Amino acid sequence: MRGRWFRAAVAAGLASAAVHVAAAEPEAAAASAVQPRDAIAIAIATVPAPAPAPAKTEATADTAPAGVSVFPEWRRPADLHRACDTTVADARRAQQRLATAPPGSDVLAALDDLAILLEDLAGPVALLPAVHPDAPLRDAALACEQRLQAFSVALLQDARVFRRLQRSEAGDAIDRRFRRDQLDAFEDAGVALDARGRARARAIARDLARLQQQFERRIREDRRRLAFTPDALDGVPPAVWADAPRDGRGRALLGLDAPTYQAVVTHATDRRTRERMWRAGLTQGGAANLRTLGRIAELRRQQAALMGFASYDAFVLRRRMAGDPQRVATFLDRVQAAVAPREGDDLAVLQARQPDTPLARWDVPFRLEQVRRDRFSVDQEAFRRHFPPQASLQFAFAVAHRLFGVRFEPEAAALWHPDASAFVVRDADGRRLGHLLVDLFPRDDKYNHAAVWSVRNVSTRTGRLPVAALVVNVNRRGLDLDELETLLHEFGHALHVVLSATRYASQGGTNVQVDFVEAPSQMFEDWVYDPAVVALFGAVCSACEPVPDGLLRRAWTAREFGKGLAVARQRLFATYDQALHGPRPVAPMPLWRRMESATPLGHVPGSQFPAGFAHIAGGYAGGYYGYLWSLALAEDMRTAFAGDRLSAATGARLRATVLSQGAQADGTDLLTRFLGRPPRPDAFFTALSRP
Repeated sequence: MRGRWFRAAVAAGLASAAVHVAAAEPEAAAASAVQPRDAIAIAIATVPAPAPAPAKTEATADTAPAGVSVFPEWRRPADLHRACDTTVADARRAQQRLATAPPGSDVLAALDDLAILLEDLAGPVALLPAVHPDAPLRDAALACEQRLQAFSVALLQDARVFRRLQRSEAGDAIDRRFRRDQLDAFEDAGVALDARGRARARAIARDLARLQQQFERRIREDRRRLAFTPDALDGVPPAVWADAPRDGRGRALLGLDAPTYQAVVTHATDRRTRERMWRAGLTQGGAANLRTLGRIAELRRQQAALMGFASYDAFVLRRRMAGDPQRVATFLDRVQAAVAPREGDDLAVLQARQPDTPLARWDVPFRLEQVRRDRFSVDQEAFRRHFPPQASLQFAFAVAHRLFGVRFEPEAAALWHPDASAFVVRDADGRRLGHLLVDLFPRDDKYNHAAVWSVRNVSTRTGRLPVAALVVNVNRRGLDLDELETLLHEFGHALHVVLSATRYASQGGTNVQVDFVEAPSQMFEDWVYDPAVVALFGAVCSACEPVPDGLLRRAWTAREFGKGLAVARQRLFATYDQALHGPRPVAPMPLWRRMESATPLGHVPGSQFPAGFAHIAGGYAGGYYGYLWSLALAEDMRTAFAGDRLSAATGARLRATVLSQGAQADGTDLLTRFLGRPPRPDAFFTALSRP
């Protein structure tokens, strides 16, 4: 989600603080039986895996440069401003050296060195606005981010550096892909345009960065509180509201953070309460964000036109696994055809719960929960006593230990908030692999869903160790099964970062194609329904009450109910994204109103879903289909673990062929090596058709 300028700059090796989000917009998660994540799709052309590249002389993974802390400790905005001044000045000098270096210099290494210089600042700066409690420091980070973006675009338009890159030599397959990625990024930034075109491209990039920051900030800093009497909160777990602040009339004041929002729309027996909370969630960002999104879409259209493309979709998709808009459309049409019967069946069951009351969108999560309780004897709230927050994190660590042999050990670090903690990641032989930062609980002004930031990426060439930041918002009294699934999904992204062993930092971890990035994480979601996996809680928390026999099996069956609604909704989001970034200019809200009105539940007047659709305002623009596209890949990856989701042998193969490789090869090639065959969507569409 925080792809913004990083997406283009990542390809050029200039930054890599992209965020990967699990449960995105409130309505997206609330309406879903399956939380929105990734998926890939139909027949995927594959290239034979190249032979292993000749080994280069590279640093070991436990030689982190001296003096590099896990996270910088900026106490005042002035500290960050000075760091930004220094980094930009150093980067300009590095750019000049690149442009004037003598023939025979290692251009690829020099570009990656520059990426590392920038990432040391850009990684933390990208995270701070989402987590830091101090508004002036968040503002300083946003300002610095814009300066880094401006420098990156100027560098990517430097014809001198581009010519040096064109004349550079690649020693092996990894170098060749890295070189190709860099050339692509220069071309996408407009290096071949005339002076007027380059200036316009820089202005567009500058304006997009500013507008995307504004869009996300309005959502993140929405401090609205809805007042409810205790009677209006009947059915909502008291732990959600009993200790909430009160107004002058004694009513509980509830915010829109994910744990609170989900609890109210899922459990409140008062229909008016659910509607109020749902409408508040569906107006985050408001009219200002609708205007901003319209301007963002128009600027992207201008950007694509500058580069000679009919649409932004076509401009970005040519660099992704899907390749072009038509292939995405074909995939999404196939998804809709497969899921439409299930969607109709799901709606019929929900409507039958109260035949005299028309089903509204704010009824869906509540009635889904009712059906799961009554039909399958599954109560999500009952899971919280089994999954305390810290034990749940240790459970995720235990899964990684069983699959990959790695350990997570607490380490002292000065971070942005007392709730945040740090861990060193060690391999089976004790070597440091990297670091993980964790921020578990909701608070004002914090990013209010679930995501991972690549704060720093690995480079075996330099001995640089990776740092990932796992940011979620879980209930302090325990996780339900859906939240545990989300935690494991996001932890999968963190593993992708810290287990990466790429030569170049610019290709590390999650700097892969947007329509592949979610697949490794989505694969892990099913693990929480496996009794053998969940039994690991006993090893990390002796005081945790074991999950009763048979409950996980029933929970899996209950999860499958509502899948038609969930996937159809995701398909709508993806189709909307493609249309908004298609060849014809369209206003965000009228387009959404028209498309949502064509669905079985229709459009609710006054709701403004696009105003909170932060994914497509940011780095998933033209790529939201990737959540379903990657899910198709994830379903295929799961087949390798059939019969044993904790297989150390299969885990080792996944680590060696996929997680360690980052973006050193195309996603299709990586999966072909892991599966022993080209990836295929059969398992995904079989799962969609399963009743």
